[in-house]
Amino acid sequence: MSLAQRRILLGVSGGIAAYKSCELVRRLREQGAEVRVVMTAGAEHFVGAATFQALSGQPVRTSLWDESAEAAMGHIELARWAERILIAPASADIIAKLAHGHAGDLLTTLCLASAAPLSVAPAMNQQMWAHPAVQANVALLRQRGVQLLGPAAGEQACGDVGSGRMLEPHELRDALAASFGSGALAGLSVVVSAGPTFEDIDPVRFIGNRSSGKMGFAVAQAATEAGARVTLVAGPVSLATPPGVARRIDVRSAAQMQAAVLDASAQAQIYIGAAAVGDYRPAEVAERKLKKQAGADLVLQLAENPDILGSLAARPAHPFLVGFAAETHDVARYAQDKLQRKGLDMIAANRVGDGLGFETADNALDVYWADGMLALARAGKAELARQLVACVAERYRAVRG
Repeated sequence: MSLAQRRILLGVSGGIAAYKSCELVRRLREQGAEVRVVMTAGAEHFVGAATFQALSGQPVRTSLWDESAEAAMGHIELARWAERILIAPASADIIAKLAHGHAGDLLTTLCLASAAPLSVAPAMNQQMWAHPAVQANVALLRQRGVQLLGPAAGEQACGDVGSGRMLEPHELRDALAASFGSGALAGLSVVVSAGPTFEDIDPVRFIGNRSSGKMGFAVAQAATEAGARVTLVAGPVSLATPPGVARRIDVRSAAQMQAAVLDASAQAQIYIGAAAVGDYRPAEVAERKLKKQAGADLVLQLAENPDILGSLAARPAHPFLVGFAAETHDVARYAQDKLQRKGLDMIAANRVGDGLGFETADNALDVYWADGMLALARAGKAELARQLVACVAERYRAVRG
C-alpha cells in the first residue's frame, strides 16, 4: 500500500518511545508521504526537534506561541493541511487531554481544530495503561471515533512486562496506509470473530478449547490492510489488537459472542467467523466451587450453544458470510456440508493436528464456495490471512457487486 503524497501530521508526546517515532517518520517518507511533526514540551526531553526536521524535511512545530508561524494563523493552516493525524507515542497525559477536550498546547489545539481522522498509539508503563482512569479516557476516545493503534504487550523500558508498548513503526505505517482505504475491501465494514469461547462450570472451572485466536486476529489485520473498517469480536485470548482495527469487543461465552456478533453485523457487509465457538455449555452453572468427592464421578449435563452463523443466515438481510471449519478428518466433506447446511457464502476449512491448526504459527486452508474452491498452501498465519481476505474480496465483489 502506498502513502504517496498523503499528508500526515505526526504528534510526538513525552515518553521514551519517542525515539521510535524517528524511525516512523523515515518509514512514512519511504512510502512517499509528506510528514510534518509537532512535538509537546515533554517530547523535547527525549528527542531533539532537529532530528525530526532532518528526517521529515520540514520545520518542526513545538509551540502554539511561535510568532513567525502564528502571524498567519499557522496552527489553523496546519490543521487544514493534515489528511491524517497520528500521535505516537501517546502518553497517558495526552490521552487524558484529548478525552476531555483540552487545548493547552499546539498538539491538542490542532486535534480540536482539524477534521482529519485522529489515531493514537499509546505508550506507557503497564500499570498506567491498566489504570481505570486511563481506560475510561481511552473508552471516551473510541466512542468519538478516534482510532487506537495498540498498545502491544512485552518488555518495557522500566523493566516491567505487560501491555503498554508502542507498536513498531512499520505497524503504524501500515495502519495509516490502510486507513486511506485503497485496498480490495475499501469502504466496506467487516466483522471478524476470533479465539475460543469459555463456558463456566462453577466459579473456578470452565469448558474451553485450544484456539489461540492467532488466525482470527491475522484475518482482522489482513482485512484492515485491505481497506476495511474492521470490528473484531474476540474470545478470551492474550493478544494485542491488530493495528488499524476500528473496534474490539471482548467476550467470554458463546452467548456473549453471539450477541456481540449480531449487533456488530447489523451494518456490516462481510462477516468472517474465525472463532472456535464451543458447541456445548453446562446446562447449569454452580454458584460455588464443586467439591471433589472420593470415589464418585462427576457428570455434567451439557446444553447446545447458539449457532452464530445460523442466526446471521436466518436474517432477511445479512452480510456476506464466511465460516471456518476445523476438522480432524474428512475435512472436505464436513466443510462442504456446513457450507450448504448453514447457507454460507464461503467456508475456510483446515485440518487440526499434525502441526496444523490450533497452537501453531502455520496453517493451511481449503476455501469452498457454491461452485468452486481454492487451496491455500501451508504458510504463516499472517500471510495465509492475506490470501484468504483477497479471496473473500474477490468472491464478495462477484456475488454482491
